[in-house]
Amino acid sequence: MAKNFVAELKWRGMLHDAMPGTEEHLLEGMRAAYVGIDPTADSLHIGHLVGVMMLRHFQLAGHKPFALVGGATGMIGDPSGKSAERNLLDEPTLRHNQEAIKEQLARFLDFTSDAPNAAILVNNYDWMKDFSFLEFIRDVGKHITVNYMMAKDSVKKRLSSDAKEGMSFTEFTYQLVQGYDFLHLYRAHDCTLQMGGSDQWGNITTGTELIRRIGGGKGYALTCPLITKADGTKFGKTEGGNIWLDAERTSPYKFYQYWLNTSDEDAEKYIKIFTFLTQEEIENLVAAHKEAPHMRQLQKKLAEEVTVMVHSQEDLDNAIKASNILFGKSTSSDLKQLNEKTFLDVFDGVPQAEVPMAELEAGLDMIGALAAKTGFLGSNGEARRELKQNSIAVNREKVKEDYTITKEDLINNKFVLLQRGKKNYFILVAV
Repeated sequence: MAKNFVAELKWRGMLHDAMPGTEEHLLEGMRAAYVGIDPTADSLHIGHLVGVMMLRHFQLAGHKPFALVGGATGMIGDPSGKSAERNLLDEPTLRHNQEAIKEQLARFLDFTSDAPNAAILVNNYDWMKDFSFLEFIRDVGKHITVNYMMAKDSVKKRLSSDAKEGMSFTEFTYQLVQGYDFLHLYRAHDCTLQMGGSDQWGNITTGTELIRRIGGGKGYALTCPLITKADGTKFGKTEGGNIWLDAERTSPYKFYQYWLNTSDEDAEKYIKIFTFLTQEEIENLVAAHKEAPHMRQLQKKLAEEVTVMVHSQEDLDNAIKASNILFGKSTSSDLKQLNEKTFLDVFDGVPQAEVPMAELEAGLDMIGALAAKTGFLGSNGEARRELKQNSIAVNREKVKEDYTITKEDLINNKFVLLQRGKKNYFILVAV
């Protein structure tokens, strides 16, 4: 084997628990393993990335990864880590989501080569849809006792929680459906390992139990820690919601900023989990960072690596340019290179005022732009004073009272950026 997969996960801090014998089993030859992915959206978010990175490391170690899109389980809902039931999806939505997810996974996994360990995407709806309820309880349900199912942490937590609605039979049987997935992949593809977050241990071991009782074989379980942030807030979430891999949902600029704003403690942990840098490269980076923490070398490298991996080098370059607009020395031409989405992301929360396009065509005087027409400054007198003190800029370039704003100043034919001092921004929107 090219690499010891379990040893790789260990030094990266990506191993929470593994069944005895897992490491030895993987060292004997090429094995197949799967990670389940919930298809409730047509994009993955960074909470999914750990599972995807595990599959990538698995493939790099010479093994065969399976990405399982939970079309059937997505119609049910998994109680693990949830305090309420989730919304159920119809088949066309699930299929659309599956295709979008596969496209994103292809940035990490080799699906297309003729290598024996090329990745495969499967959907559990394909083998669950023809199963009748009677067949399922006869062929699968009778092999697992209610006592066994009740002992799982995910079930115990839901039953002991204060949730008024309790736990539905549908959710209670989720572990049987997930367990059957493992049995199916074991039979159809000789898949002997299921991987997931540490909250999935109960569901995964139900699968190994079914393989033992029905398949007469041995399955293995391996989990990674649930990713947390040092300050206790949830990893992968911002005030605006999830950090998505889809550029339409989370722009590359916002994606880059998320990683760039990581704390020192988290950056040291994340750079092992979310990049493919070697142990030596990471140790050197951590040492350099400790020498000069104000340079934020760890955060910069982390943000660069993950943004290129998920998006592209061009997206990273644009994100860095956009970041420099707020924090570095930038010009009017730098601003005009931003697309509308990135411009609005960079200046998120900055106050705005609409100005008729006709006024820009005729030419808008600075006093009007700063006070009379927009209210950016409190009065015409204040506007004159600030202009005299050379503290006003249009699109990052200083102007005097005699400057006139025209259509030529528009960014994306729509915006003009006004600025007082270093940090006071205002946006004119041409309508």
